[in-house]
Amino acid sequence: MRGQTGSACLSQQRPSPLLTQAAAVGPMLVATVGIENISPTLPPAPIEEDPQEAAFREVVSFTPAPLPVRYYDKDTSSPISFYFSSLEELLAWTPGVEDGFHVALSPPACRQPPLSSGRPRTLLCHDMMGGYLDDRFVQGSAAQNPYTFYHWQYVDIFVYFSHHTVTIPPVGWTNAAHRHGVCVLGTFITEWKGGEQLCEAFLAADERSYQAVADQLVLIAQFLRFDGWLVNIENALSETAVGNMPRFLRYLTTQLHQQVPGGLVLWYDSVVSSGQLKWQNELNEHNRVFFDSCDGFFTNYNWQKEHLERMQGLARGRLADIYVGVDVFARGDVVGGRFDTNKSLELIRTHGFSVALFAPGWVYECFEKTDFFQNEDKFWSLLTSYLPTHSICSLPFVTSFCLGVGTRRICYGQEEAVGPWYHPGAQEVQPLFGEGGQGRVKMHSCLADAWNGGSSLLLRGVIPPEVRDVAVRLFSLQVPVPPKIFLSLVYKLEGPSNVRVALEFTIGDTGSCHIGGISALNAETSSRHSPRPLRVPPPKLARWTGRCGQHLSGGWVQRCYEVSLRGCRLQDVFVSFSRPLGSREEEDFVCRLGELQVVDANSLLTPLPHVQATSVSHVRWQQTPSQAGGPPAGLRLSCTLHWSFLLSHVRCFRIHCSRGAGGGSPGRRTPGPEKPTFLGLAFVNQYRVVDLAVAAAEPGQDGRVEFLVEPVPKEGFQVPQAEWDRVAVLYSVPGT
Repeated sequence: MRGQTGSACLSQQRPSPLLTQAAAVGPMLVATVGIENISPTLPPAPIEEDPQEAAFREVVSFTPAPLPVRYYDKDTSSPISFYFSSLEELLAWTPGVEDGFHVALSPPACRQPPLSSGRPRTLLCHDMMGGYLDDRFVQGSAAQNPYTFYHWQYVDIFVYFSHHTVTIPPVGWTNAAHRHGVCVLGTFITEWKGGEQLCEAFLAADERSYQAVADQLVLIAQFLRFDGWLVNIENALSETAVGNMPRFLRYLTTQLHQQVPGGLVLWYDSVVSSGQLKWQNELNEHNRVFFDSCDGFFTNYNWQKEHLERMQGLARGRLADIYVGVDVFARGDVVGGRFDTNKSLELIRTHGFSVALFAPGWVYECFEKTDFFQNEDKFWSLLTSYLPTHSICSLPFVTSFCLGVGTRRICYGQEEAVGPWYHPGAQEVQPLFGEGGQGRVKMHSCLADAWNGGSSLLLRGVIPPEVRDVAVRLFSLQVPVPPKIFLSLVYKLEGPSNVRVALEFTIGDTGSCHIGGISALNAETSSRHSPRPLRVPPPKLARWTGRCGQHLSGGWVQRCYEVSLRGCRLQDVFVSFSRPLGSREEEDFVCRLGELQVVDANSLLTPLPHVQATSVSHVRWQQTPSQAGGPPAGLRLSCTLHWSFLLSHVRCFRIHCSRGAGGGSPGRRTPGPEKPTFLGLAFVNQYRVVDLAVAAAEPGQDGRVEFLVEPVPKEGFQVPQAEWDRVAVLYSVPGT
């Protein structure tokens, strides 16, 4: 399999002990926890606790405090994605506290059709400049113009590829993919002479050796909640090793299926049954034994039409399990790549196979970064005829259209921070790009403005004189509808416009479906329905409906609707634009969509649990020297927050801080109405605070910083600050 693509431009968790394999991060002036007999890897006990807040006391001291280098950036101590470079590292791994940062929020969202349907699939193999770039930062980074993938509706399987022996997908990719119903695979790769030796070590011995490797690969996928492995053996194998390879694959596949629902093991076309490294560019009798031992076969890229014709006779009912490789960089003798990739897809789909797109980040690597979105949309638009989409089939369905990247951070129309940011895991469900209201509407993501996150969905269109409205399909859902649902749309029209904006939807199962509280549109759009506006919300729904029908900050408007259905299936969600009453002229419009929600009404009646037991560990201090004419000397605090919460109830957590200094009782909050400062997002029950500037404690007084954990419910409403959990760190200089 190819790698290092940058150069081609020029041509369920389980309890476990703590990790014991921990190399130290390089030298840095830091402080340890100033409490006697407390291990630096465990949260210190609070000095005072009440129902509102726990407080932890620190005595500032500057000494080296090692952290496991595998898990933390050596310069900042920010959590980073990890991989294994050797068999010894893989076999030594046991899941522990540090691995908690890397656990995905949830398994893949329910989708239709399922992968098991037999429909030809689309696999995306992400290989970019060696991997683990800006995406390695678990909590995001300040990267400018990073690579962003958002055409998830066309993808069924995502593979994260690099040349490390065990490539573990960064959790941000896993969360983004799972949100779209896409499963995620890591890569197990061996190469060159070192690969031969590695394979000999675990395949040429008895079955216990290869079973131990397989068990570790299964445990990693199970614990970190991704979905399986691409096995890529790009070196020759001895007779004994190649004889055991099918046994290894069968054992790995069987164990993965038992431990990871929907798990997959795929084999890459490289080694043949004789043990030679000899790419075949097809499934044939020389490599069939590996295909028969796992879930699928990923072919090499230099195939022609005759290869596809031969494979049809060998598939034996498993056409969809053969993933025909397409190198988007178009290296070697290929049918099509780059902006001619559609030529390859046309042949592949004509013969009924799945497709594996390798390195579609070509559009990012080989063109100006400022033109990325334009080139990305162009690339995928050329393939849409050959890429069937899938539907999400569960509620609640909530999205702000955020790409997980931005030039500033917005929260419900209010600017929180200015500056570039990148967090793949913060990407929300993306729409059906390419759906354009019969060509009358252009749709693309836009970083210039947002309602919640870093981007919004921008629609530019025209209503011709001969039609009353135009509608754009945003999502395909395939959701069995509960008796009552609420829908919400946050939008704003750019510039003067009298065009009316509304949500519409289609339903399936029309034979048994009873619709109440909805008026049908005219005959021209009889398959679409317009829900009734929600005017007087029930008191218990006040949080969710608090902004309904209001003009909000930044020019945004929120419209809420209720729908009563029985025996129905929600199928498609549209946004429609209709001309003003009495108008007969062509109407242009530019509209931003900031948020869409479809929520089961009953779910809004269930109380949200509270975040509890927030604590602090892994505390480190750095001193900020004073400068002539500048601010006085201060401190920088890094620490890890932990809390307790049932993750199935949230989309994420928002972490904030309030800084202050002063005396008073240790457990009391600093008086004053200071608005908390947003720090970042967490998708597990822990967060690493990194280099937070705090005031130096005065002699005889405690410095104080308070951290607040805000849950973001799946249903999309905002939890009042009084219900966030909080913890305070009180710190003092030695001898005070």
